[in-house]
Amino acid sequence: MATDVLMPRLSDSMEEGTVLKWLVEKGGEVERGAPLVEIETDKANMTYEADTDGVLIELLAQEGDTLEVGQPIARIGAAGEADGAPAAEDARPEAETDHDADDAAPDEPAQATDDAERVPTKAAPPAPVAKANGGERVKASPLARRMAGELGVELARVEGSGPGGRVVKADVEAAANGGDEGAPEQPAPAPAAKPEPEPPATEPERDQTPAATGEAAAQAAPAQVGGAKGDVTVHEPTRLQRTVSRRMAESKATVPDFALELDVDMTLCIELRERLKAQTDRAPSYNDMVVKAAALALRDHPRVNGAYRDGKWESYSRVNVGVAVAAQDALVVPVIQDADQKSLGEISRQAVRLIERVRDGQITPPELSGGTFSVSNLGMYGIERFTAIVNPPQAAILTVGALKKKPAVDERGRVVARDLMTLSLVCDHRILYGADGAKFLAQVRELLEQPLSLAL
Repeated sequence: MATDVLMPRLSDSMEEGTVLKWLVEKGGEVERGAPLVEIETDKANMTYEADTDGVLIELLAQEGDTLEVGQPIARIGAAGEADGAPAAEDARPEAETDHDADDAAPDEPAQATDDAERVPTKAAPPAPVAKANGGERVKASPLARRMAGELGVELARVEGSGPGGRVVKADVEAAANGGDEGAPEQPAPAPAAKPEPEPPATEPERDQTPAATGEAAAQAAPAQVGGAKGDVTVHEPTRLQRTVSRRMAESKATVPDFALELDVDMTLCIELRERLKAQTDRAPSYNDMVVKAAALALRDHPRVNGAYRDGKWESYSRVNVGVAVAAQDALVVPVIQDADQKSLGEISRQAVRLIERVRDGQITPPELSGGTFSVSNLGMYGIERFTAIVNPPQAAILTVGALKKKPAVDERGRVVARDLMTLSLVCDHRILYGADGAKFLAQVRELLEQPLSLAL
């Protein structure tokens, strides 16, 4: 009995994956636990291992194909088993009506004359399903439905490019960007209802309307842009870049955030680091100290260590701090698990290892998963203060600015030079209020200004 290989969920946020390379050729022997295929996820590239023995009898997804989690990508069975068995069709319940209608016609050529009245009955369902003019349910993938709701796209006006006219993610993105070919079919009858007023309004505006349809208008735009901007190079974003863009756009559109900011006197942290330098070749960085201080403070402020998901609050028993790393033209956030229980030295060593793996392209989804809080540092670029976008569904993100000498007033009222660093806490107001964020941020400052507890 053949077994479908489904697109696996290789990370907690993965919704679809791209087949990069098949490691076993069609017809090749497959062993349980042996590498089968390389898959690009929203966080990293991973090798997926087979979970059964047999022969790779069919490839349902070619290299470069993108499929949603749970969709069949291959079939493993016994040697000599026929290709194309219908097992894979079970994964597409919404398309069964189309397959049934298409398969029935070739099987009944002799009855075509006798059953002529049935032909319209069989042929009718696909049309309204694809365009939803009759109020029937639009065939669309779960991801496409969710994206349509978030982007304000009406699925009934989107023409699907998937199997049996199924609307997929790419169709929704095209519709959101103004490329939906199905949309003009809805308003088309309106001009026909009022033929007389149309000519005066249409003729002078035809060349000026950005939404003009037709191949001529579509071909004219690139030429005009190219002439004004010279040679234009189009860059196709990677799956990671697309995922970061989508998640940040969702966050900015849906999260009512606010930011709190304060300066931290890092004088004693500098002294502590100088002493640690004398003891080890790799002394913890100031960012490591911030991560440790935030982890300790998160234990006392569980709501900051929580998340807002589906209209409810979630709080977590583990403190897993993500550290934002810029690499390969994208933002990657590896996670230091149980940061509150690790020593400052352990946090430093793990952070160095994770950052190196990100920049070498060797980071794995498990090392990017499970974060409950994030820290982003642009101080090394001389940025003194900035606000970041909350990484949903987390409740907050802490930003770290550059450490610089600035004028400050001491306890005697004198203006003196101090080593100050600005911290900003960006909060999701649905789960955190101003007082919650302020208390957490004040404790982080207290820990950094009296850093001996960080070294314990």
